[in-house]
Amino acid sequence: MRRFDPRRYCYVFLWLALALSVGAVWLLGGEQMKQEGPPEAAPTATAPPTETPAPQAGPEELAGVWVPYMSLDTPEHTQEAFEANFKRIAGLAKEKGLNALFVHVRPFCDALYASSLYPWSHLLTGQQGQDPGYDPLGFMVEYTHGLGMEFHAWINPLRVKTAETPGELAASSPYSVLQADCPYYFMEHEGAVYLDPAYPYIRGLVADGAAEIVEKYQVDGIHFDDYFYPSQDEGLDSEAYSLYVQTVETPLPLLEWRQANVSAMVAEVYEKVKKANPQAVFGISPQGNIANDEGMGADVAAWCATPGYVDYICPQLYYSFENEALGYGEALAQWMALPQHDSLKLYAGLALYKAGTDADGGTWLLSDDVISRQIEAARAVDCSGVVLYSSDYLDTEQTKAEMANLPF
Repeated sequence: MRRFDPRRYCYVFLWLALALSVGAVWLLGGEQMKQEGPPEAAPTATAPPTETPAPQAGPEELAGVWVPYMSLDTPEHTQEAFEANFKRIAGLAKEKGLNALFVHVRPFCDALYASSLYPWSHLLTGQQGQDPGYDPLGFMVEYTHGLGMEFHAWINPLRVKTAETPGELAASSPYSVLQADCPYYFMEHEGAVYLDPAYPYIRGLVADGAAEIVEKYQVDGIHFDDYFYPSQDEGLDSEAYSLYVQTVETPLPLLEWRQANVSAMVAEVYEKVKKANPQAVFGISPQGNIANDEGMGADVAAWCATPGYVDYICPQLYYSFENEALGYGEALAQWMALPQHDSLKLYAGLALYKAGTDADGGTWLLSDDVISRQIEAARAVDCSGVVLYSSDYLDTEQTKAEMANLPF
């Protein structure tokens, strides 16, 4: 008997919706696929993205820091070591005058909390899928709020693994569960594996995972980093694109089609996060170069201009003022010049890790107040705050002079 192929049918509905409006992405849903196999129902179109007003409470100016997954890893892999390490990070951030932590809680389709969709992170025990016996996210949220700081749950939406990390995927990893029956749900690039946002099921998986966090924990928001399509290589998703092309009379070019896929995912995340908790914010930290973002499938201009995608955007403006390719001042001006919907906030992501180094042609060594001047420049154009990368550089010899000059 010929096996039912859900891909062809889901694309008919998906791209009919996209063809109706190239200028706006329609949010598409579909019945959740059981983990044992592909979905039995085609997706149905829902309403376009709608905006939920961002919460008004909280500090007037956000001063945050990213806490990447590497910083949460401890050699002991015990509850005591994990909690002591996080207390140190959060306490140091508070001491330096910061008021928000953006903490990596789902770096590799895994979780630093008990999830019904993703396995436990290997960071906690050394083995992905192994229950650590405590609630890391619950502890981190409570401790951060106890310090009077915001806690934003940072998610890498599409990455399953790099060539090296995690060393072994759990049996409950989406890749382990789905790859045999649905290999088209994944993209491979340079030894790494990513979810393919072309499929309604994958977009739903990402959105449901974000909503799950907001439902279970009093996080202040959900935060995406800049990892979308890992490359412009046409071979990444050739099967998905070919199926799409066969279903519409006038198909979008590959890049626009990828942007439509990512935007549909972003809109679905926004909708489900707001449904779970209207007070939680959702934002994204794309690369600082807008052209690079577009090449990765991130239509940042649409997200900024159109309600229903993000509450804030935080471009990674990781450049010195004198950077020859793109200086900080020029990059900041480009982002501020983008049309913005009424409630959008724009934060500047700053490269604390470059302070005191010879990065950008040695221009970070010209003074010890680069970050301070970047903060003042952001304030001068009514930017809503800044986020530093990363927590590892809040108290090092390399960044000591820069940190002493911060205007917080």
